[in-house]
Amino acid sequence: MDALLKELSKLETLTAQHPGKNKTPSISDSLDDLIATLQSAKADVNSIDEGSWNSLAQTIEARKKDIDDRQKEIYSATAKLGKAVEKKFPANLPSYPNLFESDPAIAALERTIALHLLRTGQFDTAHTFLEESNADIPLELRSQFIELYRILKALRNEDIGPALLWARRHRAFLQSRGSPLEFYLHRSQYIRLFLTSHPPNPLLAISYAQAELTPFFHDHRAEFQRLLTCVIYPPSELENSPYADMASPSLHLELEPLFAKEYCASLGMSRQVPLRVVADIGGGGALAKIEKCRRVLRERKNEWIQRDELPIEINLPPENRYHSIFTCPVSKEQSTEHNPPMMMLCGHVVAKDSLQKLAKSSGRVKCPYCPTESLSSAAIQVHF
Repeated sequence: MDALLKELSKLETLTAQHPGKNKTPSISDSLDDLIATLQSAKADVNSIDEGSWNSLAQTIEARKKDIDDRQKEIYSATAKLGKAVEKKFPANLPSYPNLFESDPAIAALERTIALHLLRTGQFDTAHTFLEESNADIPLELRSQFIELYRILKALRNEDIGPALLWARRHRAFLQSRGSPLEFYLHRSQYIRLFLTSHPPNPLLAISYAQAELTPFFHDHRAEFQRLLTCVIYPPSELENSPYADMASPSLHLELEPLFAKEYCASLGMSRQVPLRVVADIGGGGALAKIEKCRRVLRERKNEWIQRDELPIEINLPPENRYHSIFTCPVSKEQSTEHNPPMMMLCGHVVAKDSLQKLAKSSGRVKCPYCPTESLSSAAIQVHF
């Protein structure tokens, strides 16, 4: 993917509206300059002499040449990007007809796209999409996503005020989830007060802790004590002290994803954007593996009739593993609804099928991992 991303980066640089210093002006900038020159000449048309006309003609030719050269560069970069895509993905993408032909399916797809645009902060694009499609997203939900990004922007600018206001309004919800969000927001502000006071004055941070952090002492006793004792070190030496983690930027950077997670949870939505998860997993190789398996089964004139599992293993990153998986240490197979994990009296766990195979005619089972024997009927099912 490196070559493909490199060509894409070149194209993005060439088409950027505001190139950096010492860069060739964009096409739109060159056109704007040309139009401004012509409008200026039009205003002074009665006072322009022959020499000025010649200079104007040369300016127009120079601008035209700049635009033509820039356009050629963009065409060349676009062609190279196309070749890189074809080289990286030589096979055509599989097609699955009749997926989004019914009205409910189309409505579900349009709603998913609209919510994706809103959740990723692309509000102008989402507004246009909602106008051109039949998707119906309530205004209240739209305003909530706008509020989310307003608060995230404030957190990015080290302003915890809007996030704290939201956390206080939803304190009961956060407590029901056991979320430390409100405490972490106050912790961030406490550390900022301590590190940025000039001249160093820990009393500002301690006063803030007494006013805002005291209600959290019972649930965060150990961390509360560390916060109050870290002030024995001067701010300049905190990074080299046992409290170095208090000076880490991650203490503040982690607030954004945590707040987004809790905000989406309050709306009944997952932390991750569903459409992005689908694209990441499918584009990360899962779709290609499934399609290859599908083709092999078709060539062998076989069919996979199971709907609750795939015929091949798809490796997923940890953030996309939503269910616990148990693999029997005896059979090396994953547990299923019909073959659940069973825990024997000794505490070791095997799959139900393995337990039945290990059982003797008397119904007793010797654990394959320790000397303990027990009745197979005494084993209990484990739920993850």
